[in-house]
Amino acid sequence: MLLSPSKMSGENNMNKSWTEDLVAILLGTVILAIALLVFLLAPLGDVSESVEQASLMAGFSADNWMADNEFISGTGELLNSLANSSRPGRWSTNPFGAFSLNTLTFGIGMLVFFIALFGAGTVVMKEKTGPFIRGFLVVYGVALAAFLLGNQQEFRDLGLGYQLWAIILGLLVSNTIGIPDFLRPALKHELYIKTGLIMLGAEVLFGKILAIGLPGIFVAWIVTPVVLITTFWFGQKVLKIGSKTLNITISADMSVCGVSAAIATAAACKASKEELTTAVGLSMVFTSVMMIALPAFITAVGMPEVLGGAWIGGTVDATGAVVAAGAFLGDTALNVAATIKMIQNRLIGVLAFGVAVYWTAKVDKTADSEVTAAEIWTRFPKFVLGFLGASLVFSLLYEILGDTLAVILVEGAAIEFTSDMRGWFFALAFGSIGLSTNFKELRSQFSGGKPLILYACGQSLNLCLTLLMAWIMFYKVFPGITDAL
Repeated sequence: MLLSPSKMSGENNMNKSWTEDLVAILLGTVILAIALLVFLLAPLGDVSESVEQASLMAGFSADNWMADNEFISGTGELLNSLANSSRPGRWSTNPFGAFSLNTLTFGIGMLVFFIALFGAGTVVMKEKTGPFIRGFLVVYGVALAAFLLGNQQEFRDLGLGYQLWAIILGLLVSNTIGIPDFLRPALKHELYIKTGLIMLGAEVLFGKILAIGLPGIFVAWIVTPVVLITTFWFGQKVLKIGSKTLNITISADMSVCGVSAAIATAAACKASKEELTTAVGLSMVFTSVMMIALPAFITAVGMPEVLGGAWIGGTVDATGAVVAAGAFLGDTALNVAATIKMIQNRLIGVLAFGVAVYWTAKVDKTADSEVTAAEIWTRFPKFVLGFLGASLVFSLLYEILGDTLAVILVEGAAIEFTSDMRGWFFALAFGSIGLSTNFKELRSQFSGGKPLILYACGQSLNLCLTLLMAWIMFYKVFPGITDAL
């Protein structure tokens, strides 16, 4: 029986000044700093001058300028290749066709980069680097295999991405040949995913949120808490789910923004690894179905693009799936869907704080215990501060640079790189979750099918309320904003 990572980390952190959360902030900051230095600060002068001249010509646009100009430096191209070419390419029937000399070269390069990055992290946390590196080779191999399966054409069309395959492959390994002791030091799924979530913060831009305005904020920030609280109540009072931590983790995963919310919530309420795996697995299955079914239904009934995009953005869990589903409907739907999901992502910090307060004051409170700010701070997942900090810094840079330069250097270069890197961190995290999970322990979480019922009922409520709120806000209360889109 494996101890839950939260409990293990809680015991270990007693003897550490650098917790996993702080190390995740450090590692995420290093990658974001590299992105800003290479993709923004270094080319800023030349790009600014070129854009200023080009903007005087008729028909100028940032997209056209990026298509016609080589503005990313050699170092930037190398980093992009490291993040992209290290993954197997797309394939249909021959998996060997997904590999090339570049894949091998940059795959080794990425492995070396991760060993150096996480090796430094283990040193900071006062752990032994050697055992981590030996185990990490296997975790990296699982992530690589997950990318391979996720890039198979039929699987891609069905929405079966690398995230789901990483968990499945990890589960197959851990429940067939077992997990040798040498692998355990590298099963740091919390460190991997928290670092990735800090990079996600760079993609949550205030300016983009304001572009949609109040309708998007109402859709994301009013419906989401209602669905979250109602689903948690339903799980406790109607389904009578025994574990409150499982209940709130599934509710947050389904109602807020999928895996990212599940990680933050699980950390705040000290959910077990098996409970987190259950929530993530349900999210991925429902997301794969909804990203195909929802656009098909919207098209079949002739729903307007803005309404369809808002519906997708508020209900489909994963950001990548939201973008893919929105793209089926058109550019306007894609923009609305992605922006509303971005607004929802802002709730991660509020969610983590709210769960930490509630669990401290209500769930874990004993008769003689006293709720203090220190106790809430101890429970609060510190990596969320890194997420919010990244969002603030990149949002400020976006506003300072102005729309054109921001689209080119922030969105088109820096965030493009950090987003690709985030995919790697998520693949490592999900592979690690699968590798450290036992089917017997996981099976107990699905007793009576209650988690599945909870997710299905909660998502049904989410679909109804989001569609109603989107229609009211975009077409009745703020029709002028809708016309402008």
